[in-house]
Amino acid sequence: MLVPGLAPYDAVSNDTLGMTAALRALGHEVTVFAPHARDVAEAVQPHDAIDAWIRGEDDVIVYHYCIGWDFALDLFRRTKARRVVRYHNITPPEFFVGWSEGYVGACTAGRAELDAYAALNCELYLGCSPFNLEDFSRRGVDPARSAVVPPFHKVEELLAVAPDARRTGNNADGAPELLMVGRIAPNKGDLALIDALTVMRRTSDPRTRLIRIGKLDPNLERYGVAVREHVREMGAEAHVVAIDDATPGELRAAYAAADALVMLSAHEGFCVPLVEAMALGTPIVALGSSAIAWTVGDAGIVWSEPDPHLVAMSIVRLHTDLMLREMLRELGRARYRTVFAPAALAKGLEAAFARFAA
Repeated sequence: MLVPGLAPYDAVSNDTLGMTAALRALGHEVTVFAPHARDVAEAVQPHDAIDAWIRGEDDVIVYHYCIGWDFALDLFRRTKARRVVRYHNITPPEFFVGWSEGYVGACTAGRAELDAYAALNCELYLGCSPFNLEDFSRRGVDPARSAVVPPFHKVEELLAVAPDARRTGNNADGAPELLMVGRIAPNKGDLALIDALTVMRRTSDPRTRLIRIGKLDPNLERYGVAVREHVREMGAEAHVVAIDDATPGELRAAYAAADALVMLSAHEGFCVPLVEAMALGTPIVALGSSAIAWTVGDAGIVWSEPDPHLVAMSIVRLHTDLMLREMLRELGRARYRTVFAPAALAKGLEAAFARFAA
């Protein structure tokens, strides 16, 4: 298992470690290689030690492709082992134009490797979603060499913690409440989310608030300033609760209090917060961009455009229509159990790797 790095609360790290555990449960010997790892319960080996581990064609290297990395590409070009590209997607660079030259460069470099990995004709291209695999099918990769296995996650751990509403508040007055979970970045739709909050406050209930959970990379501070300025322009400072270091208990409390997880992101390779919402019974209102429509399935309200009036109308309906709210809760829980629960993910992974059994 090869990954550019491992850290807590990171979706790629969670998938790497969850996949490692699932493969071990199936009887495989698995070693994780990475250039750096922080606060993870796994004996991680240096990435440049992987050549010494490879014995021949019976070995399989699973590379978690989420950035540009010359080492991984060179390894896949020379290795005798069978190769699996675990593709998490890379945000197109145009989302960061005007916000961060560094992000533009990194995303450009990362996506530039798509052609090379497609040309290598690897033994398996393992996408987190059908949307991710489109990047390879457009480059001529045989669908027979592709499979979709949603990412492994820590949702079961979230289900086990007690809610902690000390910072999020317990919504005692019953006002409408929106929730957004994910890093603060230009593709995540924060500006459209503030617009939806504003419409809610002006047309339905002035007490409506937004809980925004997620970190801002210092390299995107220019975008962070723009988001904060937009909040001020809309007069919403007192109606946005921003938490960049939420504990699992606080995250659980936020999902419990919200009328809906509102996901207006314009680009996602999967979107784990949607799965968290399903498992916890929080309705979803989303923009059906990229992988989002597939991840949500029938378990939420999905719009084809981020119109703040459509979003506001959806929240009002969910806040007042208990039957609709309960229906979406049950649909979400059912989709989680059948598609995204650990047992379902392990079964899908076993089926994908069965091609290596011969």
